[in-house]
Amino acid sequence: MKAIPHSHSATPFSTRGCANDYAQDKLTASPLPTDPYAWLEPSLATIHRADWYRSVQTIQSRPGATVVLAGQEVINFASNDYLGLAGDQRLKAAATAAIAEFGTGSTGSRLLSGHRELHRDLEEAIASIKQTEDALVFSSGYLANLGAITAIVGKRDLILSDQYNHSSLKNGAILSGAAVVEYPHCDLAVLKTHLSQQRQNYRRCLILTDSVFSMDGDLCPLPALLDLADEFSCMLVVDEAHATGVLGKTGAGCVEHFGCTGKQLVQVGTLSKALGSLGGYVAASSALIDFLRNRASTWIYTTGLSPADTAAALAAIKIVQQEPQRRAQLWENVDYLKNLLQQQLPNLKLLRSESPILCFQLPSATDALKAGKQLRDAGIFAPAIRPPTVPTSRIRISLMATHEAAHIEKLVAVLKDIC
Repeated sequence: MKAIPHSHSATPFSTRGCANDYAQDKLTASPLPTDPYAWLEPSLATIHRADWYRSVQTIQSRPGATVVLAGQEVINFASNDYLGLAGDQRLKAAATAAIAEFGTGSTGSRLLSGHRELHRDLEEAIASIKQTEDALVFSSGYLANLGAITAIVGKRDLILSDQYNHSSLKNGAILSGAAVVEYPHCDLAVLKTHLSQQRQNYRRCLILTDSVFSMDGDLCPLPALLDLADEFSCMLVVDEAHATGVLGKTGAGCVEHFGCTGKQLVQVGTLSKALGSLGGYVAASSALIDFLRNRASTWIYTTGLSPADTAAALAAIKIVQQEPQRRAQLWENVDYLKNLLQQQLPNLKLLRSESPILCFQLPSATDALKAGKQLRDAGIFAPAIRPPTVPTSRIRISLMATHEAAHIEKLVAVLKDIC
């Protein structure tokens, strides 16, 4: 709100006029609610009517290609544990050993009492696999995104963000205070138009995108985004959450997949998907990482990642590097499912995907919930994804390296019965 400038010719302040204005306001204003929380029940009822209501589903077993859900064993196509490492004995052993040596918690922020040598080992391992100068580990992927974005841009800057970006990227953009423009999903022509028209009006500019879009399965056009970033002097932040461990010759992610290793950009991501642990990271130049240590509030003001999670992620990175056959098996499973669907369900409306995430659209949230329940009743766990998470309702299927051919064949057979 703009302040009203002082003027000597303005009407002198009058307490009588102020009192009259206040009395008039009291007459016209709506009465205050007797219960300030009364809006909650109607709001929940609206969510229910739209079939947007969500609740947790308790898994009663260790992670894997099959899990026990509410007492029923089901084939798990709902997990982001792409390499099947979350239940791997080596990760559990690493976490247990770290707890025995360092305890269960880090006890404070990394700049106070929360830093351990394990944290630095993990950061060096991430920088090594990403082939960046340095890396910084956060306590979650969400915190990594919020911290990185809000640290490198502010009120005098511009963010251009893909319409389908993850919530953490969108909220980081809002919290930064920068001007935010969403461009249509992967639409380079519109993005370039925005840059041509607006870039010169701002101090810094940041292009913000997922590399693998988690609710669609497609990839961002990374090489073209890098070209635009160079042309218009923009920073580029790429969220590799669903690509790390999965894409690229060594599992380094989408940046490696597109042959863009060593290019000037900022990679963010999570340790909680293919790496089977918890936490997030930023991998970039040593100068940017040093800057984040001093300016990323979600790193400075939160407790460091637990020793167990840190050790588990470190063990997972070693497995990704030493066992490429896991990644190869994952892609064999992806190809097998795609081929079966093409042969047996050619009319299924699959979204374009270049990842282990396959989605098929349904007309409404009600249809998606019905399909999810039918799958569940048949022993398949592939939940409905609905607005506002996504613009259109769908069933999301995610493949794992540990899925067997029989699991995939059963999924297709059940889909045939449903669709």
